[in-house]
Amino acid sequence: MNLFTGTRSKGSAATGKRSRSALLALAAASTAAALAITVAAPTATAAPGAIPPGLSCSTGKHAIDDYTGFALCSNNGSQTQVFWVHLVCGWSPDVDGNHVTLRPGESGQSTAHCGSLGTGIGEIHVRP
Repeated sequence: MNLFTGTRSKGSAATGKRSRSALLALAAASTAAALAITVAAPTATAAPGAIPPGLSCSTGKHAIDDYTGFALCSNNGSQTQVFWVHLVCGWSPDVDGNHVTLRPGESGQSTAHCGSLGTGIGEIHVRP
């Protein structure tokens, strides 16, 4: 149907069926491509880094705020270490906390806060 004049086209019925089947095939291919991207993306970024030897850490959520997470680490090794907390925030973008440098024997904490429009903290990782 011509949207400007309100009249139907004079093409055959077979032409309309071919157009519809082509549109359905395109929609199916687009959906499959979108799902493939959605499934592949999280698995590529979900692997956390290993904590360096000599660094001992505990992680958790703030006692009264489910959107704030922390990593409390001690350097039990003989070399200076740098670490930070990484929060996986569900619907909001993931966030990294402040970078903390610890000399041997020192302790320190890195904190981060997920966006309030999200679903809160899903995972907490320590990144070296």
